[in-house]
Amino acid sequence: MIFRMAVLAMALFGVSAEAAAPATILIHDEGSRPESLTVRPDGAVIAGSASSPYVYLVRKGSAAAERFVDASGEAPETFFFGQLADPATGTLWACQLTPVPGTTPAVRHSSLRGFDLESGTEKLRWALPGDNAVCNDLSVGPDKALYISDTVNARIYRLPAGAQVPELFLENRQLMGVDGITFLDGFLYVNNVFFNKLYRIPIDAAGKPGTPVDIWMDAPVKGPDGMRAAKGKLFLAENAAGKVDALTIQGDVAHVEVLKDGLNAPTGVEPSGDMLWFTERGAGKVWSIPIR
Repeated sequence: MIFRMAVLAMALFGVSAEAAAPATILIHDEGSRPESLTVRPDGAVIAGSASSPYVYLVRKGSAAAERFVDASGEAPETFFFGQLADPATGTLWACQLTPVPGTTPAVRHSSLRGFDLESGTEKLRWALPGDNAVCNDLSVGPDKALYISDTVNARIYRLPAGAQVPELFLENRQLMGVDGITFLDGFLYVNNVFFNKLYRIPIDAAGKPGTPVDIWMDAPVKGPDGMRAAKGKLFLAENAAGKVDALTIQGDVAHVEVLKDGLNAPTGVEPSGDMLWFTERGAGKVWSIPIR
């Protein structure tokens, strides 16, 4: 009877038996600094390292991370930011960054990398324009195009489906500090890690973007970073506040609900089924918690 009641309770609250088992996984070591993560259709978690030239893979049911992408042949101190699984094209999209030696403040060259989602074999490489660029986060839109945020140049690039070279989609001073990027209910949302802002970017029938619309968040958010959408909500990592949030958008207002706090620099989030995965960069870990 107790077991039947527990199963009924999980059904009522929309939580599966699998979702009731959160996970905490160390990615290589405490210094691995997993910045962004994504989840393959087979349940494997992929996390890029902000302290090494590797992208790691953790197979479903395993607690051991293995190297999936090895960029150790690139220039010294190369590392990875954004990671996005694109099952429709069988591609892992990744942001690769390489510091320019002897620059203060740091100047970085960035590349969009595309790898086979199953094998890690390279499929596409494109260098972001400019002497200094920060490819940060990625999202696939309703038009099947890939959208790429460039934090230090206040730009969003768009890679049309089937194309090899992205195009400039939007450059706007409000985007200086653009980080997380995702689509919710057909609308493009981005956040600003410099100024703790959230924007919706209108797109007209011809696919042209308009001026970013400021979305007021009803609670303080510090260091908004990785952002994804699922179940009618935005999920957001606050790297400066040590929190992972769910945001419910109503018009031009976002209601902020804290799902997890006390973290050491969470930077990436990824909903997958009934679980929410996120990175804790300062501890070298990835976590999962049930989405209720």
